[in-house]
Formats: sequence, structure tokens, C-alpha cells
Amino acid sequence: MDLEADIIEFTVPTENNKTIFIWDIKPSYSQAFIYESLWSVYSSFGALYLLKVCPNASVASLGFYALVKFYSAAHASKAQRATDKQCLFQEAPLKVRLSTKKNPTFLSPSRSLSHAKCQDLANHYLGYNGWTTHIITLKDISKCADVGWSLDPGSQGELLKYGCMVELTLPQHGVTCHGVGVAEEVVDQEKGPEEKLWIRGKLMRWAKDKAVVAAFEKVLLIVLGNGKVAVECRIDGEEILPDENVKGIIQVNDISWSDFEAAAGEEEDLPWNFTLDLPH
Repeated sequence: MDLEADIIEFTVPTENNKTIFIWDIKPSYSQAFIYESLWSVYSSFGALYLLKVCPNASVASLGFYALVKFYSAAHASKAQRATDKQCLFQEAPLKVRLSTKKNPTFLSPSRSLSHAKCQDLANHYLGYNGWTTHIITLKDISKCADVGWSLDPGSQGELLKYGCMVELTLPQHGVTCHGVGVAEEVVDQEKGPEEKLWIRGKLMRWAKDKAVVAAFEKVLLIVLGNGKVAVECRIDGEEILPDENVKGIIQVNDISWSDFEAAAGEEEDLPWNFTLDLPH
């Protein structure tokens, strides 16, 4: 029986019940064709965070296996039941199982989605016109007295640091969330003004994107069995909401941008240590 409601968060899905493993993929087609075929099949069940197709180990027979990560446990369960022992794009049937990791997922802290994946997930469930973002303030905080740390007096670098606060609005649900992002970089003082200007622009974009991600992290999507979506926003009790009468002032946490590297490679860092419950 399908879940009556499923809660989806804007974080990297790591739970076992959101990941399916596919094997017995024959080497009759190219890896690219297999990827496109599997994406076409499984994306029809729900939004996908990740799909990977890899060759079998050298000790195994020729062929491929695949890993599919859903945001929704209900969608993963439905996809597993519907495609197990089905041929799909090849003549022989595939084996499809929910994966079981060796390490308990509750021991691993949740990871933020990239800015692009937040947008993709929001577009899937809320629609392209179902959400908007608005920059409340974007400020150079390099010279602030309490930016968290200062450079070594003997350093030849200059600290550039920007803070941003954005407002995320979901108009169809009457929900508004705020997010704060900080980006920083130490720049060689010998760099020319044009290069410093380019770096400042990059830091402003990073701070804005990080603030949008922080706002999305407060959103909970409640997907009902009939396909309808409800939305809740988690509010931090210590959060200070912006005052329209106070301009240019934001409260930020001291976060090094090095902790938030560009998310293009975030999938590559995910652990692949899982086992499977195989049929006897």
C-alpha cells in the first residue's frame, strides 16, 4: 500500500527507502543509452536526485548496474515494485531492489542541496511559477568588526566577504521563508582592480545562492496520495526577521565558503557503501 503522505525536504536524500539498485543490465547497449532509458523510466515515478550507471566489476560478468536516488520514499517504493523483473529497454528482465547501507543514515548529518537542485525540486512539485525569491539585502561585510575572524597581520591577502538575506515566497500556499548566506575569499593584494571586481561579483552570486538554499532548507513539501502538495515552513525560534525600517543590516553566521564548495561535484562525494537484500 502506498504511503498516504510523504514529506520531502530540500536536502540530499540518503535514506535506504529512497534508493533503488538495479542490476542484470546486459551490455547490449551503450552506457549513455542505458542512462537515458533508465532516466526516462524512473523519472516518470517522481523527481530524481541522482542516477548513476556503472560497469560491473571485472570479476563479474559483462554488463552494468545502476543506482537511482529519489527524493520521495513512496516514489522509490512504487518504482521498485513496478519495474522489478521487468525488461524495460532490454530483452532480459532486470532485478530491482531497495538498497540497504552498511552504516546507519542517522549517524550522518544531512547535506544541503545545490542551488540548481533546489530549483529543480521546487519546479517539479510547485511549478515554475509556484515560487519566487527576493533579495532583502546584499552587503559587503569585509570591514565589519564582527565578521568572525581576521587575517594574520603578516598576511599579504585581503579578506573579501559578502552577506545576503533573501525572502522565498510560495504564493499559492501563502508561505514565506528567509535565508542567509555568506561567501568569502582571501585575495592577493597585488591583484588589479578589474580582477578584484570580478571576484566581488562572484562572491555576491555565491552569497545569494547560499541564502536561497538556506531558505529552501526550511521548506517541507507534504505530498499527498492524490498528488496534491501542501507546504510548511520551519521557523528557527532564534531567527531575526528583517525590519523594513532598518536598511542594510543583517544577522549572519560566520561560515567559510570553503565549507560550501560548488555543488557540481556533490554527487561524486556520496558514499556507495551499501548492501542488498537478495532473494534466496
